[in-house]
Amino acid sequence: MKTTRRYTMTARAEAVERTRARILEAAMTLAESRMVSQISLDDIAAGSGVSVQTLLRHFGNRAGLIEAVRQHALGVVAEERRTPVGDVDAAVRAVLRHYERRGDGVLLMLAQEHVDPATRAVTDIGRAFHRSWVEEVFDPLLPKPATEREVMVDLLAVATDVYTWKLLRRDRGLNPAATEHRVGALVSALLDA
Repeated sequence: MKTTRRYTMTARAEAVERTRARILEAAMTLAESRMVSQISLDDIAAGSGVSVQTLLRHFGNRAGLIEAVRQHALGVVAEERRTPVGDVDAAVRAVLRHYERRGDGVLLMLAQEHVDPATRAVTDIGRAFHRSWVEEVFDPLLPKPATEREVMVDLLAVATDVYTWKLLRRDRGLNPAATEHRVGALVSALLDA
């Protein structure tokens, strides 16, 4: 009896977690192609195959859902950008692969940050995450004096920023390989200076 009950509870908990993950993924996907203010709970529920009531049972309200999506997205981004520390080529490749997958959605979020406080909170966290990623990934290559280090982190953050990707990929129309080559050359030039 105890084994059956434990299995049932485990299966139920796993089903709840799968439902929660579907809701978070649906919300993230919608936010990559639509203004956040135009995404309703009905849209997210439909995209995840659940009712609005189920969505509310998991997250309480829209604010709870937005916070959970923000946390989930941060984990997804961290995983997509996982890079060996000090490996310049891998870092450039990882960040550009991330932008190929999510760059247009990031640009959409940035375009609405000045009119939507919830979106602004997300983009502020994204900026802080990017800078922290730069500091971590390039750490052994950075100058030791604090002032010089800060300047180099600023420059590397710009070189690997989504707007740099946009300028090369969307505005110039370069393919991913050419974009990677140019960003890699820029990062290397900064580190060699």
